[in-house]
This record gives sequence, C-alpha cells and structure tokens, in this order.
Amino acid sequence: MEPLLYRFNPWWESYSWPEFVPREGYLKALLSAQERRDIILITGLRRTGKTTLMKMAIQGLIRDYGVNPSYIFYCSLDYYGLERCSIIEIVEEFLKIQRISTSEKTFLFLDEVAYKENFSLQLKNLYDTFNVKIYASSSSASSLKDKKALLTGRERIIEILPLDFHEFLKFKNLSIKKADSHLLEVAFLEYMETGGMPEYVLTGDPEYIKQLVDDIIYKDIISRHKIRDEMAVRDFFRLLMERAGKQLSLNKISKILGISVDTARRFLSYFSSAYIIYTVERCGKLNERLNAPKKVYAGDIGIRNAITGMRDLGAIFENLVFFAIKRKRPCYLLKDGVEIDFFTEDRWLIEAKYGQKLTPKQARLFETVDAKGRVLVDSLKGLQNLYNLLGREYEAFS
Repeated sequence: MEPLLYRFNPWWESYSWPEFVPREGYLKALLSAQERRDIILITGLRRTGKTTLMKMAIQGLIRDYGVNPSYIFYCSLDYYGLERCSIIEIVEEFLKIQRISTSEKTFLFLDEVAYKENFSLQLKNLYDTFNVKIYASSSSASSLKDKKALLTGRERIIEILPLDFHEFLKFKNLSIKKADSHLLEVAFLEYMETGGMPEYVLTGDPEYIKQLVDDIIYKDIISRHKIRDEMAVRDFFRLLMERAGKQLSLNKISKILGISVDTARRFLSYFSSAYIIYTVERCGKLNERLNAPKKVYAGDIGIRNAITGMRDLGAIFENLVFFAIKRKRPCYLLKDGVEIDFFTEDRWLIEAKYGQKLTPKQARLFETVDAKGRVLVDSLKGLQNLYNLLGREYEAFS
C-alpha cells in the first residue's frame, strides 16, 4: 500500500504544484475550518471540482499556514485495490509510514468516502480517538446521510455548485474593462449556453458533457439504486430537463412513461440526491407544500442545454437566479393562478424575467405580498444587484 499512498500524496516528496484556477469562496471556507474540530463533508454534483478543491486546500495549508506536508494525507477511497481496507486501516498505514503518533494533529482528505461501508462510524472513531481534522467528499446526498446520527454535532456540509459567472470568466481567462461592457453581455450569453462544469468550460468538448451525463445517470442513479428499467430512467431525466424552471406533475410524467407515481417519486428523489436537479416547493402551509407540484431546476444549465438545446433563455436565466439564492431556501408563490418565482426564507420576493417585465397581475401580487424586500431580476445587471443584496459583490459585475 505504501507506494500507492505516496502516489496519492506527492507533496510528501519534492512536488511542483499545478496551476489551479481558484474558487476563492469555497477555498476560504475549507481553510477557515481547519482550526475547528468538526468534520467537513464536501458534496455536490459529480465533476464540480470537489477533488480539485481538496488539492487546493492542501496546497493552502502547506504554503499559507506552514503545515508540514507529511502531516497531510489524501486518499481516493474508490480506488481499485483499496476495496478490502477500512478507512481506519488506511489512515493507520499513513501514520505508520510518516511515523506520526495519534496524538499529533494531522489533516485527512478522504475522497469519495461513501464507497466505504460504515463510513460514518469510522469517521466518528477517527474523530473521537485521533487528533485529526477530517475533510470527506461524496457526490451523493443519500450516501452521505448519517442514518444512525453518528456524526450529529460533529459535521458540517459544504455543497460545491457549478461555476457562477464570476468564476466562469476566471476559468475562461477573461478580464473585461468597463469600456467594453458590451462584451460582458456576450460572455454572459456564452455562460448561459455552456454552464458551469469546470472541465467543460475549459475544453468546450461536447462529448465531455454527454459522457458526464451518462456517468451520472448510470453510476449515481441506475447502478447505485439497482434499477432495471434503464430507458425509463433516461426518459425521466429528459423530461426533467425539459421542465427545468417549471412546475413538475409526477402524475403526468408517470402517465407519459407508463410508470407508477411512486416510481416517478423515487426517480425524482434519486436525481435530487445526485444534485443533478433541485426542487422548490410551493409557499404555504405544510399540506400545500407537500401536495402542490414542485418546481424543478437543473443542477447545471450546460447539462440542461445538452439535453434540450439552448432554448427558452428565460428558463435558463431563472435557473441561474435560483443558484444565486439557493442557500436562502426559497419557495415559489402561487395565488389565484399568478406565480412569483421565489420567496426566500428571510422573506425576499424575487422574480426572474430575462429581458421582460412583470405582467399586470404579477405586478399587483408583487406589491401586495408582505416581504422584507422585492427584487425584479431581468438582466445581467439585475443579477449583479441581487448578488449585492446577498453580500456577494463579484469583480465580473463591477
């Protein structure tokens, strides 16, 4: 095992770091957590850059915080050859190689931790008996669920989203001056087509995004949940992407696909757990939230466009607005057949209208709802204003 662990951890010897394109917000969150004891669970859609962010955090610990490289351990737990090894056995092998006692503080970066059975119990044991700071990742929310609550009070979750527009410009190495603000709109349209999967942004290879979709559907849905009807799953996903930004009726989808409503509900939960879609409930009392159709948003607009083609810019733009406010736990407002896209947990009323105005009925509802504030997001500049309200001012919007 020793040669393999050295390959996983080249910083133990002389090593030239690659040039990373930084994602400052996430990196700051990872590094600022190093002094706390809690376990950091890193999750999100497959290929959003979780492993790269781990490597950037390792580089930051060594370069900016002076941590001895020998005390930092990375391992990809889905690697062939490690199937029979427990997490604790692998960590103990690391300590043995580096001749480190369990009382000395080490940093563990455990990639795809959910591949190991009883990973929650093993992380708890490491937390309780070793002097470790643990960062662990997985691409599946359901796999990370701590069914026995073993990590309660010991863990925090960081979800990695696809690139936002600010990050997209950095990945494309675009720096646009105020005098050329018209080029910002051109870049934004490109972003609305490409989406935010890092490697796809860098390469623009359409085969990459198609292969990624296949990997997610097969590995995270069909194989993980042992589904036999592969075609039903793929057709269900196509319908989800077609409905991105709209209300989703499971009754209608079940009739179209010839599956039961319960099966459709399970499929929806599987795709949601894999972060390839998100759902938003209708605002209201609990029975209204549970019984009303949910609105669906794509986990990445580039993936959505690969399935449906780039059409309905309004729906794409609304998807981006959702990403901007996702952490504010929005619901959608529906009254007398009139809909407002988002009403956040802290009572911000938000409507996404790319290049359009509110209808008269929407305008009346927009003004009468008891809200902390109201935001009409109708353009890139409107998205800038929304980010500013949320305390996220990006260079791209300056």
